[in-house]
Amino acid sequence: MTWWSVIRFLHVLGAALWVGGQLAVSLILLPLARRLLDAERRASVLGAVGRRFGLFTVTAFLPVQLVTGVAMAAHKGVTWASLAQPGYGRILAAKLLLFCAVMLAAGLHGWASGTGRPAAARALATAALVGSLGVVLLATALPAT
Repeated sequence: MTWWSVIRFLHVLGAALWVGGQLAVSLILLPLARRLLDAERRASVLGAVGRRFGLFTVTAFLPVQLVTGVAMAAHKGVTWASLAQPGYGRILAAKLLLFCAVMLAAGLHGWASGTGRPAAARALATAALVGSLGVVLLATALPAT
């Protein structure tokens, strides 16, 4: 096992925690909270979950993804110019752009949730989840180098 294996593992682990967390909240926690909790308790629990997930995102997920992603790209010799090249470069560029859009949607979801805009929060959460799945799809499409 090399350091690059550990770096790749951390990158994949971070992505799994992020996307898995989104799926767990959306598919398991939300339906149960809607069915079992009154409106006040549901708002309290889901707000706490959202704050904890946001804290995880800012303090652990983003730093790990950025450091490991940049390290892997540098190790593979990725340059700004290579992001326009067919194959690995364009797929990576699409993944990076979609990742930025997902982070923007997730941040706006937190803002919409915190300012009492439930319809916008729901739409942004859906966009972030679908976008996250797209990032994973693009990551699996990267050609081995």
